[in-house]
Amino acid sequence: MSNYRLTVSYDGRNYLGWQRHGDKPTVQYALEQAVEQIFNIRSAVRGSGRTDRGAHANGQVASVELPADLQVDEVKEQLNDLLAETVRVVDVSHVPFDFHACDSAIGKRYRYLIWNSKKLPSERDGRVWHVKSRLDVEAMINACSVFEGQHDFASFATRPNFKQKTTTRTVSRAVMSHDLPLITFDICADGFLYKMVRNIVRAIVKVGEGRYTRDDLCRILEMKDRKAAPGTAPASGLYLEKVYYKEEEMIEDATGATFQ
Repeated sequence: MSNYRLTVSYDGRNYLGWQRHGDKPTVQYALEQAVEQIFNIRSAVRGSGRTDRGAHANGQVASVELPADLQVDEVKEQLNDLLAETVRVVDVSHVPFDFHACDSAIGKRYRYLIWNSKKLPSERDGRVWHVKSRLDVEAMINACSVFEGQHDFASFATRPNFKQKTTTRTVSRAVMSHDLPLITFDICADGFLYKMVRNIVRAIVKVGEGRYTRDDLCRILEMKDRKAAPGTAPASGLYLEKVYYKEEEMIEDATGATFQ
């Protein structure tokens, strides 16, 4: 057996998230079922982390043990032939046995999409957060830098102590851009707490609605209390874009003019 790294994209609308829940429709279960049918083995497909029900990915990473000396292009082709079109294996590579998709990761980048218009195109349904009321995008852009740097993000963790030793994280970049009606928020950090991105987005949108100011976000962050912050943005707009295993890649993305 050898260790393989899979890069996976998926449309989360038909799945109950990444994490396996018995035989319910999850992305992990779909991949493990495909592995079993193709290679006639049961092998755990370990993801870099969980994504919520209805959330998506363009760069989820998983590791799995498969028979040695397989051609990586053939593994990719065989998996994609069996998987539904909503889950795609975009890359396969051999990795050392000590590589673990989750434990070896040093950071991640998420993207969140908002559609700010009264009407939502059908192809965007379930793929964005549809906000009908007009938002002050410039105020939202200005508010993003509040979250950059090392902070205790307890106010933005739905369950602050959920399997976490600390709620402190370092956000190397948090930026927002727009091509209205599409608004794009990108955030890169050394780790994320449960629903942290969705909670941050909800707070920034409050600024866009004129209900919060940038100073309000600073105050909420300093309070380290989830009750001080607003609710949670829908999972429909959330995408796991990239998982980092090399520090130089993370630095390059964090210092770049834009995310790709």
